[in-house]
Amino acid sequence: MQRRLRLLIATLWIGSLWTIGYVVAPTLFATLADRALAGTIAGSLFRVEAWLSLGCAAALLLLCMTPEARTLPKRLVIVRLILGIMACTLIGYFGLQPFMAAIRAAAVTGGGMSAPLKLNFALLHGVASVFYLIQSLLGVPLVLRLRWDGQ
Repeated sequence: MQRRLRLLIATLWIGSLWTIGYVVAPTLFATLADRALAGTIAGSLFRVEAWLSLGCAAALLLLCMTPEARTLPKRLVIVRLILGIMACTLIGYFGLQPFMAAIRAAAVTGGGMSAPLKLNFALLHGVASVFYLIQSLLGVPLVLRLRWDGQ
């Protein structure tokens, strides 16, 4: 039962990362003419995704510490993958997003985004995107490892 629960949580977690980051957010920017509105909506979705990521990581870590899970082949690999994905969330969203929000706020109060603000925002967005990509890719071995273990 715990094996199935771990797999379900991981699938929900990684599937939501891929859906929000690679389907929903690009669709918002491709569909909405107002890029600021698309960014606001995407930001809200990424906030929910960040909290979902932390919740799923915590749940999986707890499930990996149960007596039943201690017999999992490569349990340490699974725990490291979970921690790696969680670290990407902490750095990418909770670490970088506040700086991006401050730049957006400065642009609103300043009547627009100046060239230096645009450059800083683009740089932060690029770094955050790299962390998002890394966590998305780390999700592949996590789901596969949880699927194969215990069979």
